[in-house]
Amino acid sequence: MKTHQQGFTLVEIAVVLLIVGLLLGGVLKGQELIDSARVKNLAQDFRSLPALTHAYQDRFRALPGDDARARLHLCPSGDDCTSAGNGNGTIDGNWDDDTDSDAFRFWQHVRLAGLATGSSDTGNAGYLPRNTVGGRLGVQSGSLLGLRGSILTCSGGILGKLVRQLDLALDDGDPAAGSMRAGTDSGTGSLTPVSSAAPLDDDTSYTVCASL
Repeated sequence: MKTHQQGFTLVEIAVVLLIVGLLLGGVLKGQELIDSARVKNLAQDFRSLPALTHAYQDRFRALPGDDARARLHLCPSGDDCTSAGNGNGTIDGNWDDDTDSDAFRFWQHVRLAGLATGSSDTGNAGYLPRNTVGGRLGVQSGSLLGLRGSILTCSGGILGKLVRQLDLALDDGDPAAGSMRAGTDSGTGSLTPVSSAAPLDDDTSYTVCASL
């Protein structure tokens, strides 16, 4: 008896390709939704930190982290629940400091004031805040990435594809200009600004800073 070999029909192949296309489309769409949610969370960080700073200033007439009368303002019964700043009107230190400075102490002051959630214990592993992608989040005064202002907000570990969306949502869409800018770690503790002439790499992590 002769055996006949059967293969897929054109209809069956078309159905398989359609299913594969739908699955790939669903994966890509799902990734877009995840990225969009991350950008919204990152944008909220840049909006909320100015609000925290202004709320503290309105209440105590001082900058959080720099408050020279922080113990009087924040510590019940005059105990040593925090350290005072020097009251020079700036948030000294670097935004990503992990040792005692105004920038490091900023989080303790706003939390003890009840303006932000999180541990006020500087020895707690969760004391230093992280953004939605796991990078550091912080503030400082001075100049960074060509930005100048009394307070700069910075957020690290943000992939290039998210940086573009974030800058478009909050600024001018150019991470090399405007009030929000991106940079890469130079390896010397400073940031190297990106260039308008060189597109961001989607899979490279950048630090984004904004002037309040």
